[in-house]
Amino acid sequence: MSVAKLEYIWLDGYKPIQSLRSKTKIERDFSGKLEDCSMWSFDGSSTEQAEGGSSDCLLKPVYIVKDPQRKNAYLVMCEVLNPDGTPHESNGRALIEDDDNDFWFGFEQEYFLWNPATDKPLGFPEGGYPRPQGPYYCSVGAANAYGRDIVEEHLDACLEAGLNVEGINAEVAAGQWEFQIFSKGAKEAGDQIWIARYILERIGEKYGVTINWHCKPLGKLDWNGSGMHANFSNSTLRTCGSREVYEQICESFRPYIKEHIDVYGPDNHLRLTGKHETAAIHEFKYGVSDRGASIRIPIATVERGWKGWLEDRRPNSAADPYKVAARIIKTVKTADVAVTA
Repeated sequence: MSVAKLEYIWLDGYKPIQSLRSKTKIERDFSGKLEDCSMWSFDGSSTEQAEGGSSDCLLKPVYIVKDPQRKNAYLVMCEVLNPDGTPHESNGRALIEDDDNDFWFGFEQEYFLWNPATDKPLGFPEGGYPRPQGPYYCSVGAANAYGRDIVEEHLDACLEAGLNVEGINAEVAAGQWEFQIFSKGAKEAGDQIWIARYILERIGEKYGVTINWHCKPLGKLDWNGSGMHANFSNSTLRTCGSREVYEQICESFRPYIKEHIDVYGPDNHLRLTGKHETAAIHEFKYGVSDRGASIRIPIATVERGWKGWLEDRRPNSAADPYKVAARIIKTVKTADVAVTA
């Protein structure tokens, strides 16, 4: 009889940033298929998701991959449900209206590798600061790239798990890195980002390094913040071949600045200042190849004859990809354009 370890992963009810939680379920003769993952439960009173007098919350498995860090094991992403089977209020995945997977998402997840002993990023000397930003972006060498062992181990683990990682790179600040994940389907894109975050957190345990997801962990100092740029398309954007249609879709975002900022991660006012490759938080603008815009129209989209995707640059590194995707989809669906099959 074979024995499998299933790590059930979910998001707790903490605010303003939800944390990852997980626990292990042992299954005998497990098939490895999602449909054979049973519902489970947990103590919601310990995760800000229920009262002690009625503490059970349900875990509904929604996505499964092999666990690259344990033997005979799987990582199972779960939605949190109330005891009656309805989505819990903390369940951002349930907000996504993309049952036909018409929307494709690619998230660019930035983060800092953080030294808990100094309470600064890797590469920051104790009691001071490294050279100004500039040499660290896509860098190589011990003088510029910090924590590469962790980053490479994370990449290998994600690929071994079967996640669709499209690339990694060192970012603009010392100790700052990025990975990109793409999926044809908003829910799966969110699933994969959360599992990739989980794997990175677990690797950090091994090295005694924490992962700082905050969008501006260095405060008001002259260092870039961390984003989670959301690249998205639907059948219209992928096939329309029309600049006018693209501009109509971009304009559909203008009336909903607050609604987007509300789910684009906490403390975004520290990051969206109009500097450091960002637009100002209460403004909205878009443009071709403009990294200072709210929404960038990639040059590749234009070169393909206005067939491609858009990039919302406002979501920050701590945002919930489920809620980001849900809001983008809701806004795009308000655009008064014909859908091309």
